[in-house]
Amino acid sequence: MPEPTKIILKHNISVMLPLLLLLIGVELVWSERVWMMLIVALGGIWLFEFVWARSLARGLRFKRELRYGWAQVGDQLEERFTLSNSSRVPALWVQVTDHSNLGGYEAALATGVSVDSENVWLNRHVCTRRGAFHLGPTTISSGTPFGMYSINLEYMSAESVIVMPPIVPLPEIPLAPGGRAYEGRRRASTFERTVSAVAVREYQHGDPFKAIHWRTVAHADELMVRTFENTPAGDWWIWLDLDANAQAGQGENSTLEHSVILAASLAERGLSSGKAVGLIVNARELVWLAPHVGEFQRLHILGALATVEASSQSLATQLASLSPAMNHNASVIFITSALEGEWLTPLLSFPARTTLPTVILLDRASYGGTTSAAEITPLLAQWGIPHFVITCDLMDRPETHPGQQGTWEWRVNATGRAVARRTPKEEGWRVLQ
Repeated sequence: MPEPTKIILKHNISVMLPLLLLLIGVELVWSERVWMMLIVALGGIWLFEFVWARSLARGLRFKRELRYGWAQVGDQLEERFTLSNSSRVPALWVQVTDHSNLGGYEAALATGVSVDSENVWLNRHVCTRRGAFHLGPTTISSGTPFGMYSINLEYMSAESVIVMPPIVPLPEIPLAPGGRAYEGRRRASTFERTVSAVAVREYQHGDPFKAIHWRTVAHADELMVRTFENTPAGDWWIWLDLDANAQAGQGENSTLEHSVILAASLAERGLSSGKAVGLIVNARELVWLAPHVGEFQRLHILGALATVEASSQSLATQLASLSPAMNHNASVIFITSALEGEWLTPLLSFPARTTLPTVILLDRASYGGTTSAAEITPLLAQWGIPHFVITCDLMDRPETHPGQQGTWEWRVNATGRAVARRTPKEEGWRVLQ
């Protein structure tokens, strides 16, 4: 069992001490046997309570274990709590106070534990919003039978939990391919099983294990992967705009939250199809993740999207400063609710640099705003920029709530209800240290 960070033993003398002093005074003034018996009895009770409290402080221990360290909106977190008592006296009452900041998470409990035994219970919580949270610290409080002493055990350890945005089914969105020659353009030194390997290089995060060249590994004593020729380029850059002045709606039904869900879902689609996906977010703190493939990149992107917040910078300003750093021959997907169009001028430089963007607009009018996407779509059509309009009702569906954790899999039945097809496999418990 983990040891508490701090043990606080308090004596409550507000009633007992004045009473004891009063009896001593009465005994001095009016000596009677009964007063002496009461003084001895009170003193004995006080000593008894002190021994009881010291025993509980030494024998009472608490442990909390977390099954998963990450989740998606709609997933169920599960914690296991163990309260043990190795002392020679029972803990008649124990109050568990949780100081977690995960919204809606309730782990407080009042219980008791007998001599040389333990209580174990589970606590489950469905994650309702994305973000970075902590489970813990925890305070364990108990006391003696007559209330003369109280014990507080402070466990300052806390476990970080990342709740990532959900992955939702999206309508088919044909993306403008990278480059004027479109995605038929080939490049060397990329992965593909059906073509010939031409060289090897050092292993990088996100590389598929099937591409590891074990014979070279044996000679080089480090992981090396094969590279191939004649593979389509087709990298995706997802550019998410979270300009605070361009948002509408409240809480989960807002353009900001739905933009994040769109970015996460598009990244999942691209990575699942074997694309190298990168992410740029115009957020309070700039997010720039270069395109990569694989599960590591998926977790990296979803982890970044879990904590992004609205930005004070406009998309037009960010486009002007960052677009020169974009690599050529990539599909760039803009997600924005900025419908005024100031960002069109810097955006129009993309075709000249052999990168054709696709724009996904969130219609602020459908979220209760005053600006409609219809005001900017004619301009995008005039310049031949592929664009799609997302409304609130399209995103506010049952599928936006379940997530995928571990081996969670979901299907949508004919009525539009999301149903769990496979639940997570048994995972080990991690003790909060």
